Amino acid sequence: SLYSVFTGLLIYFTCISTVQTTDCLHLREQCVNAGNGCENVWNVVEDACNISVLGNRCKAEDTVECNGIIQVLADEYPEFKKCVCSTDDICNITTLLGKWCSINKDNISVETKLQWGLSALSKQGYTANRSCLDVNRECVEDEVCNKQLSLYLKICSVNKKCNVEGCQAAIRFFYQNMPIEVAQMMIFCDCVEHDESCHRAKELLHGKPCVVTVVSPPSCLSVVHMCEENELCRKKYTTFRSKCWRHVTKQCSNDEACLETLIKDDMPCSANADCKAAYISNWGTMLHRECTCQNLPPVEQPLCELYHHMLHSKSCFS
Repeated sequence: SLYSVFTGLLIYFTCISTVQTTDCLHLREQCVNAGNGCENVWNVVEDACNISVLGNRCKAEDTVECNGIIQVLADEYPEFKKCVCSTDDICNITTLLGKWCSINKDNISVETKLQWGLSALSKQGYTANRSCLDVNRECVEDEVCNKQLSLYLKICSVNKKCNVEGCQAAIRFFYQNMPIEVAQMMIFCDCVEHDESCHRAKELLHGKPCVVTVVSPPSCLSVVHMCEENELCRKKYTTFRSKCWRHVTKQCSNDEACLETLIKDDMPCSANADCKAAYISNWGTMLHRECTCQNLPPVEQPLCELYHHMLHSKSCFS
């Protein structure tokens, strides 16, 4: 299970003295000295999992939070995935299987489901056009939501240099490990034009300071092409197109010459529950980032504008 994999990974970092453990501890040393953002994620691992607390090793007070940040670490620094698999559902330092782990990143863990079952937010139905300030306040006041939000904001902090990849993984974990109604409430919240407090809350909930807003946004063409070269992103993009833009998928598949002939105003969006779930699944990938069609050669403009419409149009959800 996902819980077992991450519990085993934590065990291996802190509790076992074997050749493999030495390798993983060496990876940890490389991580904290790399200067590439890995040390920021590791610091949150130590904090969330109580690794540095004497006499309390392998006794994380909140296993969901601990597993969450270990998932971020394994997502963004894949060398850590090979450290351990455990068959136990608890932190049992005597059980160790030294083999590669198959990690299903998108399955919500049993622990998280149980915790969200205690949340008042999870019992609310989705209401469109909620204020982002109200939604943010309700999450902070809800113990379960606030724990996940705090972890996400730690990783995505822009007080120091933002670790884009780590923040993207944290966004994926945050929105994919909560009930779909809560995710929709946060992602589709909005603000009136001059409500600065609301806009600040929206920026934090939507990861804008770290991973969405960039000084020189890439072209939407390059974003889609880069996504198609990344296995995780490609799968999510394929699902998104099939669930939200069936007309495009049916008529053109991935044929860009065919796509160039389509007119964005004549493209119906499915706008159903499956489409919303697929759109939410794009968050925390490069498809979530701002992109532009400015300064492109005229011949590339129609296709770029089509991609921008598909990725960022609110016509599906308004």
